[in-house]
Amino acid sequence: MMNTAETNGTYSRALNEMLLLRYEPVAVKMIEDEALVPGHALRPRRDLKQHMALCQAFALTRRDRKTVYLDKHSHWCWNPLIGLGLVDCPEGSEAFELVCRYLGMASLEEARAFFAKFPRLPYGKYQGILTAPLCGCAFEPDLVMIYAGNAQLRSMVWAVKRETGRLLETQLDAIDSCVWALVPPMLTGDYRVTLPDVGEYERAMAEEWEIIFSVPGPRLGELVRGLRFFHDRGMGYAHHARDMALDFKRPPFYNELFALWGLDQGEDWDK
Repeated sequence: MMNTAETNGTYSRALNEMLLLRYEPVAVKMIEDEALVPGHALRPRRDLKQHMALCQAFALTRRDRKTVYLDKHSHWCWNPLIGLGLVDCPEGSEAFELVCRYLGMASLEEARAFFAKFPRLPYGKYQGILTAPLCGCAFEPDLVMIYAGNAQLRSMVWAVKRETGRLLETQLDAIDSCVWALVPPMLTGDYRVTLPDVGEYERAMAEEWEIIFSVPGPRLGELVRGLRFFHDRGMGYAHHARDMALDFKRPPFYNELFALWGLDQGEDWDK
């Protein structure tokens, strides 16, 4: 039986094989006891005497394959401090009112109502957040984040539909991508699609084509299984080849349907 590190490595290789990822998936673990943080993890405030935004930790992990640990003193952005439950920001507090004034909404009352429902992990439960490349981490991730292009995203959404029998549902926002990509999937156990926000684009080098696909850790095997189904049949992302040929070859059932409707038929594909 494989240990956790071997399992993570197997999943990483499968995802990279089938999706041809440019960057390594990011494994995330919320830390309740700092004794569980690996000794090789980068701690920005301690090791660099500087701070970083959570999206910058994601970038270091996926681009440079660094393991990064952020306690509340290492963060340089307010949003994950609240969303991850590292600081208290109850409705009606001075901090809550200050945030609401800068949410970019036309109505302050609407901003208050919106922020009161903003996704958060329980206050005080966690000491910090650990990010590591999936290929090399020895912990069971709470969540895995895959930065991908829209064609790769399409394949993952298709895989989820294959395995669950339902459509993936998500909500899109223009800001606060770190919390949207992390907290709702951890609270609900559902997959999620998130747009990297302007801060992630400007300060963490997210590409214009990138979209974040969040996978709850326990469902990573489900995603890989769905991707494998299409990949092994020549229908996955790695097999897609764009071609503008007309009267193109199609799966046999297309011709069966067209025959039922009295329409023209053509060649079956040989995939």
